[in-house]
Amino acid sequence: MTRPPFDPELAAALPTINEHVPPGFGPDHIPTMRAVTGARTASDEDLARGGAVEVREIGADEAGVGLLVCRPTAATGPTPLLYYLHGGGMIMGSSRGMALLEVVEWAQALGATVVSADYRLAPEHADPVPVEDCYTGWTWLHGKADDLGLDPARAVVVGTSAGGGLAAGITLMARDRGGPMPAGQMLLCPMLDDRNDTGSAQQMAGVGVWDRTANDTGWTALLGGRRGGPDVSVYAAPARCTDLAGLPPTFLDVGSAETFRDETVTYASALWAAGGQAELHVWPGGFHVFDGMVPDAELSRAARAARLPWLRRVLGPRA
Repeated sequence: MTRPPFDPELAAALPTINEHVPPGFGPDHIPTMRAVTGARTASDEDLARGGAVEVREIGADEAGVGLLVCRPTAATGPTPLLYYLHGGGMIMGSSRGMALLEVVEWAQALGATVVSADYRLAPEHADPVPVEDCYTGWTWLHGKADDLGLDPARAVVVGTSAGGGLAAGITLMARDRGGPMPAGQMLLCPMLDDRNDTGSAQQMAGVGVWDRTANDTGWTALLGGRRGGPDVSVYAAPARCTDLAGLPPTFLDVGSAETFRDETVTYASALWAAGGQAELHVWPGGFHVFDGMVPDAELSRAARAARLPWLRRVLGPRA
């Protein structure tokens, strides 16, 4: 099947990227891929940004899920909250993934605190564990907002890839369970649909970053034999939700040449159809997480530049 072309700057970098993140990996490759992602993590020094950010960890024994807290050292009162859920296809990654550095940059500009959740991974911890971990962290933070110096009315959930799907999932949970609703949800190239049968999924079979086979691997690790069947929760696969009414403003972005393109566009359309507010960016020629893989490309810089203004609008004038 013919696919959209990759952006030229991104295409030039893709062979080197595929040496480390090859298309078509299956369950046997999970340990290797975990080693690749685990080799590059953000240290306390990276996150502290020259002393501007105080970094501490809260254990799962206290919060129900491990939480990495990055709070401005100059904060004198309650701050906005960016609750970050990392990517990794549900099978890899950690709360200290390198993408967290961009979120901490936004937080510095906003005077916000970032909390990154170290949710448990499939296949060792299948659905509903990852999304329930993320929701547990979200509700615990709201219960401890005064102690942690957080403004719960100015809290946004942010997720990349698998984390984008989890962010959408906990927002649906908050709506359905009467829990704390985020002021907004930022879904970056989100993993939303376990059925893996969209046109873009078919276009990206065997090519790019996180192709259709890799996507099968991630979803099967999470859902087992339920993947693609009728018994999948909307909290695990938010694309299955038929009622997106009552959700907060949403930012979505995705590349035009990646597996998750069509499910992301469809989710934005469903939000609009339900009367919601959504800002959608489809970056021409972008493959999955292109802005993190090739950060100096012109397209990557444009994608990153679109995010902070949306956060400012959602979080209000103090941000």
